[in-house]
Formats: sequence, structure tokens, C-alpha cells
Amino acid sequence: MRHFLPNGKQLVIRTPGIRDAQHCLDCFLQLTQETDFLLYTYAEAKGFDLAAEEAFIASYMNHPNHLFLVADVEGEIAGSLTLNQNRFSKQQHMALLGVAVLHKYWNMGIGRRLLTAAIRWVEEHPVISVIHFEVLSTNERAIQLYRNFNFTEHGRIPQGIRQPDGSWADLVVMSKRIKPL
Repeated sequence: MRHFLPNGKQLVIRTPGIRDAQHCLDCFLQLTQETDFLLYTYAEAKGFDLAAEEAFIASYMNHPNHLFLVADVEGEIAGSLTLNQNRFSKQQHMALLGVAVLHKYWNMGIGRRLLTAAIRWVEEHPVISVIHFEVLSTNERAIQLYRNFNFTEHGRIPQGIRQPDGSWADLVVMSKRIKPL
């Protein structure tokens, strides 16, 4: 899907190939330096190398029930989305969502476009019908985006995250049924 951003640059939402591994890894490392909203810390992210990123991308290419999308802004990976079908047969109708966008691309609609693409993918998927995730309670922008897409908050895990600085954040549990069971 091709879009134009408010800054005039062209955005393409697409699945990555192995050739994108270095750009995806660079984006991931930068994301872990910019925000504490991710589960990974920068120190943990530095443990990944090009081979690990290539294997990560290949794992999605070889698994039709998982989705990996990147937000490509004129050759720069500006963000990504993963959607992973639950592995247990009793929960295969559910998929776990993860989204991240580089700080300099916030407020440009990239998260919204990634989420729209994921929802469309689920609409066509033969088994998955529910998207679920946990989001840090301090990530108010993301929570508002999810609410705009009619995701529902189902509860909180108090002090579900301990940040590197020692502070705590609740995890907000959210989901949305995309199509009837």
C-alpha cells in the first residue's frame, strides 16, 4: 500500500524480505534507544545481529499465520508491525499484535496505516478473528490509536513493567474481534 505522509514523503506498507534485514535491525536498535514503550531494552537489542534479523524475517516468510509488515519511507524503515497467531489450538483464533514507529515519524499516520493493513489481513485470514495485546499504561498515544480502532480495554496488570530506571507501569490488556467466530 502506498501513501503520502504530511511531510510529502512516500510511505509503503509492505512485508520485508531478507534484503531488508540490516534496515530492520537498524530501526529496531533506534526504537529501543528512543522509547521505553517496548519490551526490549537497548542493551538487550544490541544482542541481535544481522544473522538473527535475517532469521527473524525468514520465520515470518515461512509462516503463513504470522504477519510482519514494515513502514518503508523512501527506503528508510520507519516502523513495523507483527501479528502472531497463538500457537495453542484452543487460541488459534487469536493473534498477538506488536507495533512500533520511529519517533521522528510519530503523528504522521504510520501506526494507523500499519494497523489498518493488519486488520485487513485478519479479515482475509481463514482462522484468526481476534487481535489482542498489552500496552504500557503510560503510552497514551498508542492507547488512543487503539481506541480509535474500537479496541476494548479488558483490564490491567498492575506494575506489569519495570522500567530500567526502576519506575513501574501497568500493562493495559486490549483486544478487538475483527470478524465473527
